[in-house]
Amino acid sequence: MNGMARDEEGVGWSWFEDAAPSTRPHTEDVTAAFARCLDSEDGVLVMAHLRHVTVERVLGPEVPATALRYLEGQRQLVGYMAELLKRGRGDK
Repeated sequence: MNGMARDEEGVGWSWFEDAAPSTRPHTEDVTAAFARCLDSEDGVLVMAHLRHVTVERVLGPEVPATALRYLEGQRQLVGYMAELLKRGRGDK
């Protein structure tokens, strides 16, 4: 094994084990927060704008692959936000 996969003590990936526990809120808390933020007149406007500049955006054939990957990441994030909003509302 090369030296790059080991830490200073030579024990590999053990430094991951010392990481602090996650402080992220529970999924229910996050979905409820998304619903509170985006389930309003302003939230509907924000989500419509995000969909317009990402999901509805069409790129031409001359666009580099990096731009396509970047836009797809944006689209995925908007989809993720829409899904959390849906869950926060209690929609199935």
